[in-house]
Amino acid sequence: MLLTLDLNDARPLHEQVAGAIRRAIGEGSYRPGDRLPPARDLAQALGINPNTVLRALRELREEGLLEFRRGRGVSVAGRADGRALLAQQARELLDEARRLGYGRDDVITILEELP
Repeated sequence: MLLTLDLNDARPLHEQVAGAIRRAIGEGSYRPGDRLPPARDLAQALGINPNTVLRALRELREEGLLEFRRGRGVSVAGRADGRALLAQQARELLDEARRLGYGRDDVITILEELP
């Protein structure tokens, strides 16, 4: 799994990690039953604290995307439904719009003007 973080992103790191894993599941890079690398390995690869990765993994477990099994690690429980993936992308769009000086209503107006 190749995850990258944007250190200029205002979102907390655990949200960025959760979003990246959610996208990987939604796009099919990880399928139900696939095991994720250990949190320590992910943290080391990303250059962040293992507790940050664990917080992201717990969030995804609460969403029903991941299963924690003693002695077997973390595995994918199911695919991200389309709505969850779209909501993640919408959050990222709003974050980018804010960086450019646009608000939520501006984004809605832009979307309504699309063909």
